[in-house]
Amino acid sequence: MTELRREDRQSFVHFLRMPTEMFDEILQRVGPRIAKQNTFYRNPLEPGLKLAITLRHLASGAKYRSMQYGWRVPHNTISVFIPEVCQAIIDEYVDEVMPFPSTMDDWKRIAEGFMEKWNFPHALGALDGKHVACKCPPGSGSTYFNYKKFYSIVLLALVDSDYKFIWADIGGRGAASDAQLWNASDLKSAIEDGDLDLPDAEPLPHDTEDIPYFYIGFVKPGMSFPSYTLEANFGRTNRRTDGDDAFGLRTFMQKPYGHRALALRKGYSITGSREHVEFQVLMSTMQHHPSTIRLIVTTCLVLHNLMRTRYPRLQNRLVDHEGRNQEIVPGEWRNGRQMRDCQVVQGPNRDNREGEKGTQYLETLD
Repeated sequence: MTELRREDRQSFVHFLRMPTEMFDEILQRVGPRIAKQNTFYRNPLEPGLKLAITLRHLASGAKYRSMQYGWRVPHNTISVFIPEVCQAIIDEYVDEVMPFPSTMDDWKRIAEGFMEKWNFPHALGALDGKHVACKCPPGSGSTYFNYKKFYSIVLLALVDSDYKFIWADIGGRGAASDAQLWNASDLKSAIEDGDLDLPDAEPLPHDTEDIPYFYIGFVKPGMSFPSYTLEANFGRTNRRTDGDDAFGLRTFMQKPYGHRALALRKGYSITGSREHVEFQVLMSTMQHHPSTIRLIVTTCLVLHNLMRTRYPRLQNRLVDHEGRNQEIVPGEWRNGRQMRDCQVVQGPNRDNREGEKGTQYLETLD
């Protein structure tokens, strides 16, 4: 690592998925949390080595038994300290880089970001779910076996206009659908109970009727809003759905509205540029216990937000962006593998008057 850092910094970035400056910052802040005392029996592993091994595992998805030869650290030792390092990173950074909005002004800043960057009004975040493959946990039966015929836990996440995670529910069993996880989530309960201090309804641009602020729920491949849209980028369809999927149409929830092929499309991916490019461990079949998987996934989200905060330019080539003529320039994330979508469960039509008003308004933006 020392030679790589000194002689080829670009390879260092490729190896750990972060610049040397960010590695140094994390080591300085997390090092005291993961350092062990010297004993008469043996000297402990250096915090820098433990951090580098952990970051390499997240970046590559390499198995512990294969990593032990390159790092000269036994695989059973690696299995002990990686969860400790992940927990230390979360404890040190989560409140700083992944704070949940606590005031009306915080939510309005998110909505202003969607309007400024995507020309999309009243959006408080984009919500989606993804499967993280894992081995079958002992004694779990089929509760982690999903509809795509592999074992997994589910990541349900809310992101803002800058590709930063705002909220995440990690650890849902693979057999559960988006609808089941969303209905049982603390976020949905807080929204329905009025605990989030969301902005009051206001007229949309060039309109006079008050429309509530809302979240955007992606539930089917390729669903898209017309013209001024955020797109899930999991395929393409032109078929409208009528509020019968995981994220039912509500005053606080809008869903992609199918439309004719559009010359201009806004590209947006919840998991696109981050997990599959930065953290290959999320693309592998994890061999860990579900509790360790939750730690690893949470650490990936925290590190992603830290990277977006400290070094956004390093990631700008990865994400979709708008060109000079308002065309979407695809990011490099599209060339890689994508995480697996969650199951869509059909249910009753739950459209409501306010949701339809919002949908109709968005259609007129074309």
